[in-house]
This record gives sequence, C-alpha cells and structure tokens, in this order.
Amino acid sequence: MLFYDPLYMLMMGLGFALSALAAMWTKAAFARWSRVPMARGLSGAEVAAAILRAEGIHGVRIEPVQGRLSDHYDPRSRVLRLSPDVYGGTSVAAAGVAAHEVGHAIQHARGFALMQLRQAMVPVANLGTNLGIWIVVIGLVIGATSLAKLGVLLFAAFVAFTVVTLPVEIDASRRARATLARLGLVSGPELRGVTTVLTAAATTYLAAAVSAILQLLYWLMRLGLLGGRDD
Repeated sequence: MLFYDPLYMLMMGLGFALSALAAMWTKAAFARWSRVPMARGLSGAEVAAAILRAEGIHGVRIEPVQGRLSDHYDPRSRVLRLSPDVYGGTSVAAAGVAAHEVGHAIQHARGFALMQLRQAMVPVANLGTNLGIWIVVIGLVIGATSLAKLGVLLFAAFVAFTVVTLPVEIDASRRARATLARLGLVSGPELRGVTTVLTAAATTYLAAAVSAILQLLYWLMRLGLLGGRDD
C-alpha cells in the first residue's frame, strides 16, 4: 500500500521528528530570552527602526501582526510585520527576531541574489507543495507513470525553494547579529541570547529542507528514478 510502505514511514517519521525538535528548541529559546529585558529598553519595533535608519533604508513600514512568531518581511509591499511579543516586547528575544526580519529588508535593499532567486521561485514552489504530491499519488494510483513524474518535478521545485531559503535565513541572522553589535544595541550576554534564538530559528528551516529532501528521495525511489526501486 502506498502510504503503508515502511520506507515511507521511516523517512517521513525522521523528517517529522527533526521538525518537531527544531520547533521545540525555537519555542524554548524564545521563551527563555523573552524573560531577559534589554539593557537599552527598546522594543522590537524600535530596534527595527533604529537598524533601518542606520542602514539608510527608507520607505519600509513596521507593522504589528497577529500570531506568535509570525514575524516576516514582505518585499512586495516593503512592510516589516512583527508579532505582538516582538513588536512591543523589550526582551533580548524580541530584539533578535526584529533584527533578523530587518536583515531581510537589508537583503532586499542591497539586491541580495539568493533572496531575489527565492522570490522568483515562490509561484512554482507554491504549485509544487500544493499540487505536486497529489499529482504523484494520482499518477501512481491510476498507473500513469508520466503524470507521477510530473508531480515529482513540481515537488522538486518546492524542495529547491526550501534549500535556497536556508542560506537566505542564515544570512539575515548574520546581518542581524552584526548590526546589533555594531550599533551597540546589545552586547555581552544579550548578544549570546540573540545568537541562541536565531540559531534555534535557523534549525527550523534546516529541518524543513531535510524533510522535503527526504520526501523527494522517497518519491524518486518509488518511481524507480533512484536506487532502482519501482513497485
């Protein structure tokens, strides 16, 4: 049976476990450093504004958005959206997350090639994650191997997107730490806290990429395109 294949269960279970562990670490790190106030007493929104000014980036709005850890930068509308705990929070964690999202605004303003590539991949990646696997399954069920291969190709685009996303996120965190330190917004233990929070967050993207790669490898083997398995 398609979804009772022990290999499928093993590979998907591994991906799920990695994602769950990464999410747990991220939540724990954010919770830990959310209890540590910044010496400067700035909110996440104020930290973001300070970095944008220092980098000479204008025209980026900073807005609150509902949800926990729902922070993101929207390059299409040039809006930095921060969750309540980050927007108004004055903790080390809030400063780190806000600075990370500003890191994406800096990438956008500086024309960071990988970010541009990721944005260009969004439409096909959405198609791959929403339809790709269904096309694979339908193709296998009805015995249409060519259709299944098309689904794998679409899903591969999503996998490529997750792989490109990883260095984009790592670079944003690098920019965040460097800018916070250079501007003297955080120092000493605060900077270590920022590093811990951002490193934990980066593992969620690593886990997502590994999980997607494992799933792609399974479908490639399932279709006999890798490892000679075709059952």
